[in-house]
Amino acid sequence: MSTQGKKKGKAGTYLAIGSTLFAAFSNVKKVRAARGENDTLQLIDGLIRVAAVATGVALLVRDLRQPDDDVLTD
Repeated sequence: MSTQGKKKGKAGTYLAIGSTLFAAFSNVKKVRAARGENDTLQLIDGLIRVAAVATGVALLVRDLRQPDDDVLTD
């Protein structure tokens, strides 16, 4: 289900950013473990997951920066 076109409130966006960053810690641990084990495939997987988290946070921050035209949603 797509959320395109639906705008979250600011509190919901902040919550989404927090939970996304919390997930990032797990992915960073995975990258460090893969590096320590010299496991290239796990390292690539971890780096892709970190990139996905970074993209998700960037999208959420962009939502926060866009002006909200609908006064009733706040």
